[in-house]
Amino acid sequence: MKRTILVVGITLLTGSSLLAQEPARTAKAELHSAAGDTVANATFTQIEGGVKISLVATHLPPGTHALHIHAVGKCEAPGFTSAGPHFNPYNKKHGVKNPEGHHAGDLNNFEVGADGNATIDMLTKDVTLGEGVNSLFHAGGTSLVIHAAPDDDMTDPAGNAGARIACGVINQ
Repeated sequence: MKRTILVVGITLLTGSSLLAQEPARTAKAELHSAAGDTVANATFTQIEGGVKISLVATHLPPGTHALHIHAVGKCEAPGFTSAGPHFNPYNKKHGVKNPEGHHAGDLNNFEVGADGNATIDMLTKDVTLGEGVNSLFHAGGTSLVIHAAPDDDMTDPAGNAGARIACGVINQ
């Protein structure tokens, strides 16, 4: 008896309409100054390895500023203290240089030019737009806050970053 073996090759084409792909998870935050002016827009995109944050800011004081994710999705001017402390689901200390770990909401400092503008992209591996304890969409929400000064990346609880000068709730 003779047997015939049929070999079928399958090629998957990425980006093709032939494959159903899950859309990238995204979120946005519109940041306002204490006066209520829009001073920045941020986009959050879940990518392999973490969440990419893209921020475009205008009308900010020139210099180095801290950027943090805060634990409460509320931004009441003028001090934005309603945003709560830094997002810290693992109960760590503050600062990426802290030997005891860092808050999930601790992000890199960024530079604002002499014209008051800044455009930045950064990746954080400490949060997700999906499910889990480190989700930015936990009960009560989260917010993105710009501080008046740079973060020293060490001092608990907020890196001596100074006043909160802009705040925006992170929304899907």
